[in-house]
Amino acid sequence: MVSARVELRTSTALPPFDLLTPELRARLSRIRFLLLDVDGVLTDGRLSLSDSEIEAKTYSTRDGFAIVWIKNYGLAVGVISGRRSSGTDRRCRDLKMDEIHLGHLKKVAVYEEIAQRRGLGDDEIAFIGDDLIDLPLMKRVGVSACPADAHFEVAARVDVVLRHPGGNGAIREFIDLWLMAAGKWEQSIEDIFNGNY
Repeated sequence: MVSARVELRTSTALPPFDLLTPELRARLSRIRFLLLDVDGVLTDGRLSLSDSEIEAKTYSTRDGFAIVWIKNYGLAVGVISGRRSSGTDRRCRDLKMDEIHLGHLKKVAVYEEIAQRRGLGDDEIAFIGDDLIDLPLMKRVGVSACPADAHFEVAARVDVVLRHPGGNGAIREFIDLWLMAAGKWEQSIEDIFNGNY
């Protein structure tokens, strides 16, 4: 809902959770599955291609840790990307993602199949995307978000504009917000202090 939209980058002095409305916090607490775009969300959107045609992308280890860690608290994570990439497939498998769907420009059909197979309602799924082809899916989910450097039309339509750019902590930021909304933040930090991760 555009009325609940929040831009976390507008104030970096406050903890980001304090900027969410009570209505948006409640919606966030109902999320059970986080879907991600890859290029511009899991990565910074840049693609390097060597003379020998070897493709290279850069991924955030902070995002990666959060994706693995969050499963301990009941949030599943998956990707739907328009591009196929063996490197992306390997990274997603290394992170033990629950769903990996590459090479799907029209993401809604894949989303519907995932939701039906897993018995999830729209209000139980969040999606982080950054570009125009993500808009049809964003209007379906319970909570939509984008990195700070997303396309301006995307940023104008999502529930949450994150403070971090794609491939550089945006996913981690969203996961932290989810932990806070779900009432699991203090336990998760205590677990970290005690080496339970």
